Amino acid sequence: MHGPVRPIARLIEAFARLPGIGPKTAQRLTFYLLRAPNEVSLELAAALSELKESVVFCSVCFNIADEDPCNICGDGGRDHSIICVVEEPLDVLALERARGFRGVYHVLHGALSPMDGIGPDDLKIAPLLTRVRAGDVSEVILATNPNVEGDTTAQYLTQLIRPLSLRVSRIARGLPMGGDLEYADEVTLAQAMENRRTL
Repeated sequence: MHGPVRPIARLIEAFARLPGIGPKTAQRLTFYLLRAPNEVSLELAAALSELKESVVFCSVCFNIADEDPCNICGDGGRDHSIICVVEEPLDVLALERARGFRGVYHVLHGALSPMDGIGPDDLKIAPLLTRVRAGDVSEVILATNPNVEGDTTAQYLTQLIRPLSLRVSRIARGLPMGGDLEYADEVTLAQAMENRRTL
């Protein structure tokens, strides 16, 4: 029994290497592109090429950008004395969509995970400390994910930053808007009660 033609097999393998895409989805995407008009494949190829040629990491916050520094770090209207630390560039997008934060960011590009061999030197922690020590920073908000790795990273960063006499805060956790109490897990409910605020 023969396998797929080499260009098809190569594209299936390339798609399958992407996170969240298994072999079946990789095959479906490949055969979709095979049947689609040429413009669809050419547009995808051009977008991928532009992605690699035009996107850079901001030298200040390490977010993805099309210029350096990024438009957030270069915005004089933002409060540069408050740095929100996140794990990934997608976290910046999520926080910006909420439109409630007017400070600046620092992207770690991951979280501490000794089980996966990810230590402090694998993350953008040293540049964060350089930014903080340079002065003019009054608060560091730790917005790492609410899981073991995110909590470990937040605790580690707190130990490094607190001696610098800065305010270190962690984003609150609790119930989502529109959520029902009966469906919330015990940890979420406990954190919602712990992080309650006076009305």
